[in-house]
Amino acid sequence: MKKTKNIKQKLQLLLQNWVFVVLFIILVLLLGFISNQYEFSKDITQANRNTLTEGSIGVLKEMDGPINLTVFATKDDVNKGDKFRQGIINFIARYQRSKPDINIKFISPVEEPKLAQDMGIRVDGEVVVEYNKRTEHITPPFAEQELTNLLVRLTRTNEKPIMYLDGHGEKNLLGLKNSDLGEFGKQLENKGFKFSNPDLTVLPSVPEEGSMLVIASPKKDVSDLEAKKIVKYLESGGNLLWLLDDSNFKGLDEIAQYIGLTVLDGKIYDPSSEQYGSTPGLTFALRYGDHPITRNFMLRTLFSNPKALNAKGTYENGWEVTELVDVAAGGWLERGNETNPTFEEDQDQSGPINIAVALKREYGEVGQRVVVVGNSEFLSNAFITSGGNLDLGVNLVNWLSGDDKLINIQPMPLKDVNVTIPETRTSFVIAWTIFHSFQYFIPVGLFIGGIWLWLRRRKR
Repeated sequence: MKKTKNIKQKLQLLLQNWVFVVLFIILVLLLGFISNQYEFSKDITQANRNTLTEGSIGVLKEMDGPINLTVFATKDDVNKGDKFRQGIINFIARYQRSKPDINIKFISPVEEPKLAQDMGIRVDGEVVVEYNKRTEHITPPFAEQELTNLLVRLTRTNEKPIMYLDGHGEKNLLGLKNSDLGEFGKQLENKGFKFSNPDLTVLPSVPEEGSMLVIASPKKDVSDLEAKKIVKYLESGGNLLWLLDDSNFKGLDEIAQYIGLTVLDGKIYDPSSEQYGSTPGLTFALRYGDHPITRNFMLRTLFSNPKALNAKGTYENGWEVTELVDVAAGGWLERGNETNPTFEEDQDQSGPINIAVALKREYGEVGQRVVVVGNSEFLSNAFITSGGNLDLGVNLVNWLSGDDKLINIQPMPLKDVNVTIPETRTSFVIAWTIFHSFQYFIPVGLFIGGIWLWLRRRKR
């Protein structure tokens, strides 16, 4: 009787255990199904560095259709490329959470050399991003700022060409000389811009289909006929980028008067440039105006013998003027002896000196925009790679063409990545103990404690 009862209890216990196992398996499957259907994540870092910024999320929401990323990476490192590839996968996953139809694949350029050559791959780890039959390349290391800006460029819908004035010794947007702007033009082409060179001596007016007109420091006077057509273009709401290298407007005085522009007499001297091995005629800009072009722009830009500018908005034309770039914070505008410059308070103007202005006014539905910079050298082939010159130039063109969203998205500061330890022996010992406790002592202690607890239970 007792033996039958024990068997019955064992069968009941066994049945209960199996029911528990089956219910546990069902619970795991249900949790797996729910986690596959619904997703929730929480970034607890101080700077939210594991999730996208609102700007990036907004860009992704505007992109219809899949984004395809092809990563050309070899497998010749100690981890056979797995560590690099997993890092790319984890980074792109932040974008995939907002846009699931982002596809990524890896190709070894060693195994597929012909494909890598056809795709123009130059660097190991280079990524080709394709969207709406348009492609761009990006090379690691890159952060959210770089990739998001690339995606925004791929969404560019403004197909209007950039028009540039030619025939008067201007710096050419396609030229190869050191003084030309060919490298800048090439970068603009890579970002989706096209160019047009209207002959204003033949055409009845400046074409309206252009996004802007660029006047890059003519050496010879522009004819009255051409100048009047440019004035009429401005009166009709046209956008203008005007680069000046001297106070002579070269036949464009009426345009300067129309936008209220004056070039201040004198030469800018910046003694601080000598610290970088340059002459005082070269000056650096570290301070920028509060404007969409330069807002949060923190790169140093270099200018060679720039001119000081001033512009006033007129009641008749309704211009709103913003000063963009200040140079020579520790220098001055020399109005006296330029051969042996010394600052004289009674006649010279102390720095910083403004060398660029942005003007805008209401005109039609889109509005009108003008930028004048008292220097063209900063975008020349000789200076375009200096500091943030290229970035500033691209921002100017993006704003003038109406692509405000393409102006650089600044990365968020990562406030929680550095720990400052006081330089004392006690602080070093405390930091060493805390770091190695989580790395070695606590895991080893838990392992030993688990074995001790297991052996103790076995002896019972």
